[in-house]
Amino acid sequence: MHRGDQIIRASRKLSLQAALSTLLLALLTALTASSQQPAATSGMPAAGTPAAGLTAAKPLSALPYTPSLDLTSMDKTVDPCIDFYQYSCGGWRKQNPIPPDQASWDVYAKLTNENEQFLWGILDESSRGLNRTPVQQKIGDYFGACMNEAAVNQRGIAPLSEELSSIAGLRGVSDLPPYIAHLDMTMPGSFLFDSGPDQDFADASQVIVFLAAGGLGLPDRDYYLKTDVKSVETRTKYLAYIAHMLALAGEKPEQAGAEATAILALETKLAQASLTRVERRNPHNLDHKLSLDQLHALTPALDLGAYLAAVHPGADSLKTINVTEPKFYQALETQLKAEPFENVKAYLRFHVVSSAAPYLSSEFAQAQFDFYGHYLRGTPEMRPRWKRCVTQVDDYLGEALGQEFVRRTFGPDTKRKAVEMTDQIEEAMRQEIIHLDWMSEPTKQEALRKLHTVRNKIGYPETWRDYSTLTIDPADYFGNVRRSITFESRREWAKVGKPVDRDEWGMSPPTVNAYYNPQMNDINFPAGVLQPPLYDRRLDDAPNYGNTGATIGHELTHGFDDQGRQFDENGNLKDWWSKEDAARFESRINCVRDQYAQYVVVDDIKINSKLTSGEDLADIGGTLLAYIAWKKAEAGQSLKPIDGLTPDQRFFVGMAQWACANQRDENLRVNAVTDPHSPEKYRINGVVVNMPEFGQAFECKAGQPMVKPVACRVW
Repeated sequence: MHRGDQIIRASRKLSLQAALSTLLLALLTALTASSQQPAATSGMPAAGTPAAGLTAAKPLSALPYTPSLDLTSMDKTVDPCIDFYQYSCGGWRKQNPIPPDQASWDVYAKLTNENEQFLWGILDESSRGLNRTPVQQKIGDYFGACMNEAAVNQRGIAPLSEELSSIAGLRGVSDLPPYIAHLDMTMPGSFLFDSGPDQDFADASQVIVFLAAGGLGLPDRDYYLKTDVKSVETRTKYLAYIAHMLALAGEKPEQAGAEATAILALETKLAQASLTRVERRNPHNLDHKLSLDQLHALTPALDLGAYLAAVHPGADSLKTINVTEPKFYQALETQLKAEPFENVKAYLRFHVVSSAAPYLSSEFAQAQFDFYGHYLRGTPEMRPRWKRCVTQVDDYLGEALGQEFVRRTFGPDTKRKAVEMTDQIEEAMRQEIIHLDWMSEPTKQEALRKLHTVRNKIGYPETWRDYSTLTIDPADYFGNVRRSITFESRREWAKVGKPVDRDEWGMSPPTVNAYYNPQMNDINFPAGVLQPPLYDRRLDDAPNYGNTGATIGHELTHGFDDQGRQFDENGNLKDWWSKEDAARFESRINCVRDQYAQYVVVDDIKINSKLTSGEDLADIGGTLLAYIAWKKAEAGQSLKPIDGLTPDQRFFVGMAQWACANQRDENLRVNAVTDPHSPEKYRINGVVVNMPEFGQAFECKAGQPMVKPVACRVW
């Protein structure tokens, strides 16, 4: 995705679509936004709710309007040829300090916040209205139950009492497979490993079972292995967090402390056996098909066949399972046989309580936030409860809420213009491929074949998801959470052995985001991202092509980046490049990697450009494609300067202003390890230095920072 690449799944699922496209987890959302402190006691307006009077009856236009090119967001005291990002965003950054409940604050987050206010109106009305539709009943009752903080606090840890008793009753490793299956089907979180259905690498038209690494409580394997002062401090804080959670669950402090040490040691062993994020960027590293017999031989003590039988009724008939990281499962088998089983039970207790914390009483939510939100991300305060509840409904009932959102906000004109712009950018890509001087003709033909089969999904799904079998009880909040997870888990596992539904979406319509999926070979633009200040039909085309056009180009380019290029037009993992063309591609992308590796994220930490190269390449290529498409669309027109900016300058400022942002240093440190995107400043300055068109637009001179002697150019 061009801007944030986030997708939150209702239950703990493996998503190779997320790993291999750019649906990468926004850890801040997954760990922090879901664990905010409750601030209201019912669905009624209260302290911390959106502006008084904002209801579903009002359109999004009732919220403050910011154009996609905002002069007040600029800082014209800065020379654009010295620091174009600050020139375009200096005003915005000054006017928009990071709210106390956020680890970072940017244009996308601000629009998401405005969407949340609008969705609050829909949900508040749905929770209290009469003559509700079945969709309104489900989303309204979930929201109302979530907002009833008094009831949640009164229950304390009671919602987990049965689960904790089940863990206490486990007798040995042979009991683990069915129990972990039960957790995976009913609870959030990651327990020892991850699993789920996904498209077969060899045949993307079919869904098979994937087993992957998982089970860690820290954001990345490197947090367990690095020896610098900050990493050591983080592990010390994590130990304290584990012990605190176990104490909240009723354990004595001495026992909780000892178990925390054992849990960290177990997770460290799992981390050591896990691939790095850079290694996972290569899909060939994740392609290891095994039969059921081979799977049993891999982990004879941990009977994964029994696990699969518990999550998928047709497990006995499975011909192959893709084990993405066999060495991880070998290490897991070794640890489970060597580890005192009481330590494994302590691990499960901790992960059950920690994953459930956002849905329990405020002391649990506070404890989780204190570590993941405040310590790791630097966020001073939790989000108010109304935001947490809006987010949950979107997570668990996204297409139900999406129906209400689309009905009120998304018009045919916006969809028509987005489709038209996408077609123009695809034509620009076609022309670029045809005229590449470094790619051979046979490889060009394969690239064009892939380009012509890209599906463009704009706004919302053609068929809405059916939630009729999901029971939502206005008096059973935690039960709603678990039933929602079970509903989604069953829906996902039912896909195994069946043809892929290529009409399915991975994001809900209100989401302020977009993505490309290499195995689906499709671009997805939810309605939520096609709004001002990202797409603004009130303005001229220049900033819209710079912003939304560059986003479209970014997603399209992902089909041909270092990951996407390894999949053919049908989404199969297939090498369709000649060796010579692949070598020339790598040489050109190394130019991008070398450039971004010099940029400092925070302190002395530089960008890990081997992790970010796919996004960096998409930023550069997408902006170029949007510029070409815009130039062709406005050919023959006599465009005049507006507000002192030429049309070309408006294109580039519009392109830059999507990225106006402020981030806390703690958040930057986490992102430097986990995020495949470069910091926003370099997603702008790193792009324009590779576009001579920018230098011409602003009359930059050789030797200035925004002028690069030799531009990196791939597409």
